[in-house]
Order: sequence, then C-alpha cells, then structure tokens
Amino acid sequence: MSGVDLPAGWCLAKISDVAVRGFQRVPVSEETFIYVDIGSIDRENKKITDPQRLNGSDAPSRARKVINKGDVLVSLTRPNLNAVALVPDKYDNQIASTGFEVIKPVVVDSRYIFGLVRSKSFIDAISGKVQGALYPAAKSADVQGFKFPLPPLAEQKIIAAKLDELLAQVDSIKTRLDAIPNILKRFRQSVLAAAVSGKLTEDWRGSQEALEPVECRKGEFSDLERVFERTKSYEIPQEWEWFRLGELGSIAGGGTPRKSEESFWNGEIPWVTPKDMKVSYIESSQVTITEEGVSKSSTKKIVQNSVLFVVRGMILAHSFPVAINLKKVTINQDMKALSPYAGIDSSYLLRALQARRSDFVHLASSSTHGTKRLEPKYFLNIAISIPPLNEQTEIVRRVEQLFAFADQIEQQVKNAQSRVNNLTQSILAKAFRGELTAEWRAKNPELISGENSAEALLARIKAERAAMQPVKQKRARQVRVKPRKAG
Repeated sequence: MSGVDLPAGWCLAKISDVAVRGFQRVPVSEETFIYVDIGSIDRENKKITDPQRLNGSDAPSRARKVINKGDVLVSLTRPNLNAVALVPDKYDNQIASTGFEVIKPVVVDSRYIFGLVRSKSFIDAISGKVQGALYPAAKSADVQGFKFPLPPLAEQKIIAAKLDELLAQVDSIKTRLDAIPNILKRFRQSVLAAAVSGKLTEDWRGSQEALEPVECRKGEFSDLERVFERTKSYEIPQEWEWFRLGELGSIAGGGTPRKSEESFWNGEIPWVTPKDMKVSYIESSQVTITEEGVSKSSTKKIVQNSVLFVVRGMILAHSFPVAINLKKVTINQDMKALSPYAGIDSSYLLRALQARRSDFVHLASSSTHGTKRLEPKYFLNIAISIPPLNEQTEIVRRVEQLFAFADQIEQQVKNAQSRVNNLTQSILAKAFRGELTAEWRAKNPELISGENSAEALLARIKAERAAMQPVKQKRARQVRVKPRKAG
C-alpha cells in the first residue's frame, strides 16, 4: 500500500506507529480463563468462535498473550489463510496463543485496523515473508512493519462505519449463496425419489396405451427377505414391479494386478477404483493396466454400460458412489459391476441406485479393521422399483433434464460466489484509497486538515504512547557523611 497516491490529510504509517505491544503472562494455576487459539478463529467470518475455557493448571505453554477489547488478532501461522479477528467486549482481559500478533491500537479506530489486516495488500505482504516449509509463519516484525495509508481520525470512523455496512451486506449475500448447494442437493434427491416412485412420470403414464411390465428371472434370496421387504419403502404404480438388485443383471467383481510387475501397468485399459467414482459416467481412470495385467490377475473386463458401485472403503460411511462405464473397463476389489439384463435401462438403474443411497450406506457394516463393507447378501436383496422399459426411458430423460437445470444453477452460484469474494477485496481496496469517503472529505475539509490531519494524529499517538510507558524511578544518591572527630 506504500505506493498509492494519498488523499488530502492522509499520510503513510507503519502499524508499529499506531499501536503498542501487549504483554504476556503465565496463567495462575487457580484461575479460569478463556483461551483463544488459532483454531478459535472463523476464517470466513473473521470472528472468534468457540474458544476454550481453561483452568490455569491446564493451560498450554502457548497460552500467554493478554488480549483486550478492541485488539486486533493476526495469526502468524499460515498468514495466507488470514485468520484475523477483532476482540469483542466478552473476551476482554482473556488470553490468546503466542501464535498471534496482538495489535493494540492507540487513539486510532480499531475497526479501521481490522479492515486493514483483511485486505489483500496486507495478506500478500505478510504471506510473502513467511518462513518454514511445514508450518509457514510470519514474524511479529512483518506485521508491525507493514506500511499503510493512515487517514485522519474522523475519516477513519466514517470508513469503518461504511465497511461495517457494506461488508455485512456482502456477508448476507454469501450466506444465501452458500445455502444454495444444499438446496440443490435436496432437490436432486427429491427428483430421484419422485422418479423411482412413479410420481415424476404420472402425467406421462396417463396418456400412454397399456404398458408391459418388465420380466426378470427371480433369484433365490429368501435368507434375507427382511432386507427386501424393508427397502420396499414406498408405493409404486400398478404397472411397476419390485425386484431385488441381484435379479436385474449379472454381478462381477474386480481385483488388483501385482503392483511389483511393471508390465501389468500403464496400459490402455482403464482400471477403475473408488477414487474415479466422482462422476456418473466414466470413460477413463487415474490408473490404467495392460492386457497382460488383466489376464494374470483376478480383475476382468466389464462390458460397456454396466453399473459400477463401491462395496468397500471408508467412503461408504458417508456416500454410495455409482457410475456407468461408457467403454470397457476393469475394476479393483473394492467395487462391483452389474450388467443389466434385457428390459433394464442402465441409466434408469443408475438413478434408482442413487435414490437408494441411504439404504446402501445403512447396510454397510464395519470390518475388523474398521473399514466399511457391503456384503453381497445385503446389496443383492435391496428392493429396486422397475417400471416398463419405455417409462424407464422417459424417467431418465426427465431426470437428466432436471439435473442439467440444477447443474446450470450450481455453476451460476459458483460464479456468483467468486464475484462476491472479489467484491470484499474491491470494497477494502476502495476504502484504503479513500474512494469510499471522497464525497465526505469534500464536505468536511476542516476535519482532515491542521490539527485534525493524519500527521497531527501521529504526533498525538506518539505522545499518548510515551505517557503509557512506565516511569523509571531514579535511584536516590546516597551522601556519605564523615564522622566528626571527638573534641
């Protein structure tokens, strides 16, 4: 910020010119205090959230820095993450980690300094001086030596008030935007629920001639009839039928060629693992294998348009990834592939399995090693609602159309979030160039000149800081008196 043209009445200053250094103390073992560490800072909202309440006897060695209302905290560790906060009333006279630089403004408006440490200029300047590869950290001197444009005190207050108002509006917009992805997630699940229950195509079905139910061969799964019955959890149209997943196609597993055999790897055949299951349609994979790798391992080629799903791994604790392979692939042992029988549209089956995600996650059990695993006796018995083939096609068309609409909104939200993030820095930059207060300055020349100028303010701060320094007591000079001689 040192290279900008300063507005009338402003001057350049360093943070060390307008603040005093705080002091440290070791908490007494009998006291209880609030401890603010780096993890207590909400980096998005720039606030202290959920600090710890500790007894002095339990205080970590980093709990040393005394903080007061109006102090500005700047994390020295990974300064590019900008973990900063303004200390509110409720944390007055509490203790923070030595991982912070505690800025204690003198006379100047704390809110102005707080806005300053949120600016890109400050973040870039401090981040450019970090040391250490594992935990890159700035030094106290980096923060204290930062040069910035200092306006007169009256203008600081106007700038701080404008920043409070404008950034609150930006935060409100961000909060609303951040909520949309979850709304879209619920929308997609609602679409899937409507799709597999027949509600999505209710109008379409009423305009059709007689629909022929799908015929699939019935399997022998009587040992877990309860899974089949429990997962038949909604009503379906008359023309539809419930099938067990294992009745809808042939199931194939996968395997891993020997890692030590170089001739098995880096071929032209995709080898799909759970890491690749982040999309609904797969044509490639992160790792590939050779024909020799296929022939000399337990993995097999999976025919095109099969439905791939994960049956083992921690990913099953939260999700159930499903995808269709658009070309022949192989899979590892943590996955299964279902090649649908005639009459089953693989894209419909994909959406049907996605609709039953919670059932698959619920049925995944933990192995002795703590890894989640879907046993065949469970997933083969999960109930899948199957409509006539032409209705399957119509359902897929409608789902894809609605999902494309949701994807379009999601991309627009991401673009808007990026613009809003840039807006925050744009507002801060305008504030510290004096652009937010140009009109105010023109109307109030007496408040930015003479004894009200920033130069005069620096002199006042210097005097205030001097008055805050403890007075050094002079040692009294001792006068040695010689004893008188008797007589």
